[in-house]
Amino acid sequence: MRALVLVPVLSADRAQRTDPSRIDPRHAPVPRANADRLEEAVGLAQAIDLDVAGGIVVPVPQPRPATLFGSGKVEEIKAEIEERDTGLVIVDHAISPVQQRNLERAWNVKVIDRTGLILEIFGRRARTREGRLQVELAHLSYQKSRLVRSWTHLERQRGGGGFLGGPGERQLELDRRMLQDRIDALKKDLEGVVRTRALHRAGRAKVPYPVVAIVGYTNAGKSTLFNRVTGAGVMAKDQVFATLDPTMREVALPSGRRIILSDTVGFISNLPTTLVAAFRATLEEVVGADLIAHVRDISRPDTDAQARDVEGVLRDLGIDPQAAGSHVIEVWNKIDRVDPDAHEELKNDAARCDRSCILVSAATGEGIAELLAAIDDRLGARDDDVHILIEPGQGRLLSWIHANAQVLDQASGDDGHIDLHVRIAAEKRGQLERQVKLAARGKPVDRAH
Repeated sequence: MRALVLVPVLSADRAQRTDPSRIDPRHAPVPRANADRLEEAVGLAQAIDLDVAGGIVVPVPQPRPATLFGSGKVEEIKAEIEERDTGLVIVDHAISPVQQRNLERAWNVKVIDRTGLILEIFGRRARTREGRLQVELAHLSYQKSRLVRSWTHLERQRGGGGFLGGPGERQLELDRRMLQDRIDALKKDLEGVVRTRALHRAGRAKVPYPVVAIVGYTNAGKSTLFNRVTGAGVMAKDQVFATLDPTMREVALPSGRRIILSDTVGFISNLPTTLVAAFRATLEEVVGADLIAHVRDISRPDTDAQARDVEGVLRDLGIDPQAAGSHVIEVWNKIDRVDPDAHEELKNDAARCDRSCILVSAATGEGIAELLAAIDDRLGARDDDVHILIEPGQGRLLSWIHANAQVLDQASGDDGHIDLHVRIAAEKRGQLERQVKLAARGKPVDRAH
């Protein structure tokens, strides 16, 4: 289907009316250029294989309750629709059911807003049962508020008793009741999913492996990075919302530490509130993570605006990325797409970053070793340094140490003993001591302190 994308620019937008003195400058929104907004909106449309006939940035000096746009602008857009032979108009803004109905009548085409488009994308991308339940719940909640559109052709007169509705009103109430019943059933199913995920997290906590969650704006390269680090085959395409369902893999870091790496759904500006609520269970993996890797597409001109959007969602989850001692690191991805001069400037910016900022290219592998080392260092802040003397014939103990700890120094003696200096995660110190005792077969341990 051919679609025309409209990006309304409201001069009376709430963000512009906010008193700047009441905004924390660290959290203030970064203005996004209209061209970047249009590019993102077109990308959303193309994500569901629509044939985008064009995109228009539409100034809206005074939003109209009936149509959002003024009457003159409505006529101008109608001419564009007819000229471009489009059957769908996407308004990259929230519009009310009344506005949607009136615009469809004026233009004689199907009209959807940003929320409807994102819901359509999520519906196509969800693969797991949890993802499908979340999408359906969000879609039905959205549909319920717009049900009146389907029954405007039916009579709305009162019944003979003066208190019963006409056939249109009865049908509307029936549909609302059916939708609410389905919504209640979905919420119940999702409660079970949340309990299951809690059990899984509890199981992982017993291992225990630290969880590192990858977050970021949609299409920042999270899944490509995930695949690069883990060797997994997660779908990674140059399109928005390529990943909706969380994926987890075990990864060994340079120190031998093992972690659970979690790939999550991409964030986006002005995410519909229905989706924020519906995907809360998915985002719980982020809340419980030991470390959060915020992946940014550093090649985009609006990368700062995207970063603020992600940080806003994290704060909604109770995580302040800019707080002292924050467990968030920034991964500046797609450095292969910037020119050499910009590359050097980014290196300098990363060096001056007040938090851990690592430059990588998930596509080429550049910087991945540095990223893993940075994760290792952050998680290993409480590691133990241990000296161990390995006796001849204790090859199994030596192999275990290399697999589960970082060997900082190794020296071999003339008598076949091996003197090791290792760094091991605090939670594995007990396992190491058991391995040493097992290897000694009841003999006194030469040295382990």
